[in-house]
Amino acid sequence: MKRLLSARAIEKLTEPGRYAIGHGAYLQISEWKTRAWVFRYARDGKAHHIGMGSADYVTLSEARERAIEYRRMLARGEDPLEQKRGVVRAARAEREHARTFKECALEYVKQHEDGWRGDASRRQWLSSLETHAFPKIGDMLIGEIDVAAVLAVLDPMHNIAETQKRVRTRIAAILDWAAARDLRTNDNPARRPKLLPQRKRAVVHFASLPYTGMSSFMAELAKCSEISARALEFAILTAARPKEAIGARWSEIDLAQAIWTVPGERMKSGREHRVPLSARAVELLASLPRESGSDIVFIGTRTGREMYPMALAELLKRMGHAVTAHGFRATFKTWASERTNYAREIIEGALAHVVGDGTEQAYNRGDALARRRQLMESWSKYVSEPDTANGVVVPLRVGAETVGRRT
Repeated sequence: MKRLLSARAIEKLTEPGRYAIGHGAYLQISEWKTRAWVFRYARDGKAHHIGMGSADYVTLSEARERAIEYRRMLARGEDPLEQKRGVVRAARAEREHARTFKECALEYVKQHEDGWRGDASRRQWLSSLETHAFPKIGDMLIGEIDVAAVLAVLDPMHNIAETQKRVRTRIAAILDWAAARDLRTNDNPARRPKLLPQRKRAVVHFASLPYTGMSSFMAELAKCSEISARALEFAILTAARPKEAIGARWSEIDLAQAIWTVPGERMKSGREHRVPLSARAVELLASLPRESGSDIVFIGTRTGREMYPMALAELLKRMGHAVTAHGFRATFKTWASERTNYAREIIEGALAHVVGDGTEQAYNRGDALARRRQLMESWSKYVSEPDTANGVVVPLRVGAETVGRRT
């Protein structure tokens, strides 16, 4: 029987090569003098080897014990290499499943933020999760989130129902994302029916001004010298959303053609929107000061910066009007519906609303710019001329187009 190398003899070996230590195990010395234990065996006519660790950390006796165990596995018909690979796979899967809710939530936001309009959605997601979810379940493993964990987040939010609903939706989306990656089961506790009590949703409309008071309001607005007053006037004349008006850029505006083209990324619908500018709107824009090197139309109090989002609301408050800037869109629509006979799709088009189902939209690819221009000119004259409180707008036909005329 061949005598096995002793531990002392093993230590003295320095030449590159493979040295048997018994039971199919070897000390392998590389040309770079690294020393490692290897177990070699044959199975189904193929040679295999398994690394058993560095000789700097695994002793000779430990290496022999592992080799003996591998021999026993072979005797039982098991494959040591497959068993080791299975252990590695299980360990990797366990590490992946050990991800916390917070880790998954941040990864979800990172993967989806490019598909959200602007940066506001990302900030809202993170703010709501950091305020309500992370303190309660942020450090919990994603696979351990159950109904009790979800309710621990939602129950304290009973007095802020809308935020509670949004946080629930966001938690549900994150859990679905994790389940799709096998980080948890498909059972989503945040989507359980009757998880939250049914609440009667109150419809709250933006406070608006009656259209009969628009002439007086515009005269009052004209006396305000701040840039926010001009931004509000521009929003009213174009029936634009306040955010779209505040964010206007000179590169979007063609004064010669009297057209403001709002890019899709700044529109609620995600679609480019062409706005015909009335004579007064063009006059207003032409009167604005421009800052060298800046494309911003309505520059805020800080040089080179866009106007503060709440500037219009604060202006209306200082003027003593309990209305919202967005509410003037409702004023415009009410006026157009009650005092003109423009078609509904023209009025909705002026508000950048999508009209009709998918099929109708696919075939109707025009934006009726010429007819909308006449509508916006009528609106501009209505709000700019005095004594409109009792005025009545009647239709006047010019060629094939119908416009509004006040008598």
